[in-house]
Amino acid sequence: MLWPAIVLFIAVILIYKRRFRLNKEPPLDKGYIPWLGHALEFGRDAAKFLNRMKKKHGDIFTVRVAGLYVTVLLDPNAYDALLSDTKALDFKRYAQVLMRRMFSLNLPNHDPASERSWMKQHFQGPGLVQLCESMQNNLQLLLNSTDVAQNPLQWRQDGLFSFCYSLLFRAGYLTLFEVDKNDITQLSTVYEEFRKFDGLLAKLARSTAKKGERRVASGAQERLWELLSACWLGERAGAQGNTWQQSYLQHLQSERVEEESQRRAMLLQLWVTQGNAGPAAFWLLGFLLTHPEAMLAVRAEIRSLQLQRHPLASLQNCTPVLDSVLSETLRLRAAALITREVIQDKLLPMSGGREYMLRHGDRVCLFPFLSPQMDPQIHSEPEEFKYNRFLNADGTERTDFFKGGVRMKYYNMPWGVGGNMCVGRHFAVSGIKQFVFMVLTCLDLELCDQRSTMPPVNPSRYGFGMLQPIGDLEIRYRLKPASCSL
Repeated sequence: MLWPAIVLFIAVILIYKRRFRLNKEPPLDKGYIPWLGHALEFGRDAAKFLNRMKKKHGDIFTVRVAGLYVTVLLDPNAYDALLSDTKALDFKRYAQVLMRRMFSLNLPNHDPASERSWMKQHFQGPGLVQLCESMQNNLQLLLNSTDVAQNPLQWRQDGLFSFCYSLLFRAGYLTLFEVDKNDITQLSTVYEEFRKFDGLLAKLARSTAKKGERRVASGAQERLWELLSACWLGERAGAQGNTWQQSYLQHLQSERVEEESQRRAMLLQLWVTQGNAGPAAFWLLGFLLTHPEAMLAVRAEIRSLQLQRHPLASLQNCTPVLDSVLSETLRLRAAALITREVIQDKLLPMSGGREYMLRHGDRVCLFPFLSPQMDPQIHSEPEEFKYNRFLNADGTERTDFFKGGVRMKYYNMPWGVGGNMCVGRHFAVSGIKQFVFMVLTCLDLELCDQRSTMPPVNPSRYGFGMLQPIGDLEIRYRLKPASCSL
């Protein structure tokens, strides 16, 4: 007689907690599975699921996901009205949830505004120039230390994703963490452990990792915490002056972060600063290798710069073709979710004039990958790579994109929006461009199979920055006969 009572009790609870759409609220889609709702489909392929919901409900809707109700906004002209409201919407709570799930990190005194202010000291102005110069030197150092530099006439074969991720990660690690540049073993160990950890990050965030996967992730975390020990870094940084990692430790100490959490926070920063550049460079070079007309245009621009003897550090303002290729790459492959907690009811105005009520206790998400980046009303043939999409006929940057006759303020949002934009984006762009310039200048690079096509994206990575591929693109490369001088 006990089981019928339990079933009845659960049924009463479900009925009591049943959600109904109230006046002015967005369309509500709870799915068919009690409590779980759309969680499985959302986690399996967020882009496919949210695109289906958009076709069904329009630019705003609420879905049930594992007991939570998430309102998804896909109207770019309403993004400002949402993100500018810091009274009704909170970023800190969800950030704390993700830090605990992904990095086993608890920062109770974490202040996002204070952290942004600290980051600007290093990723803008003179600090940015210094980091970019260091990154350039480290990229050249790593290239010169590879087997290809020792045997310049011999072709080497590798996967493009592995090639890009390895070089950019290690160069970025050397730049920000100021480790021993001659300790190749440590560099390789950090990279290998990071790849293990990064491969399971999406599952950790969604709490869907299996027991064996959690064990692998935990082991990689422990090893990386050891390698990134705050005490060890502090000792090295103290001998080198005001380096990036010493400054970060001082910032953590100002927030009264305990020593163990300082070690764990270093892994968070390693992922934030190094988790996206390598994948972005892979997609960019992959698109160039599989689109010969784009490669010809970029190589012509590089030859022009070489003839004009432009230093690599000046690349930020004189590469409109490469800039367009990078913007198009990010439009196609940058797919972060921007999430806020609704801490009080909010009336949200849409661009069409209608208003919707966001309910206290829900979450609200923006997914710029779907809109504006993949919106066919903004970008013609959005699934296609077009290297000159962000170029005017006269070679200048194109910024005029329209939807329904209205010029779009936001037409590409790989770095976020407004005051919420990624502070380190200029450093990331500089590193990617330096890497691409170095590869195309110093190496003969080609596909092993000229008929190769780009590998598909891993759909489980939607929501976590740059997408990663399923599989790789096989390449071969060797040092150019002429000397490489950057």
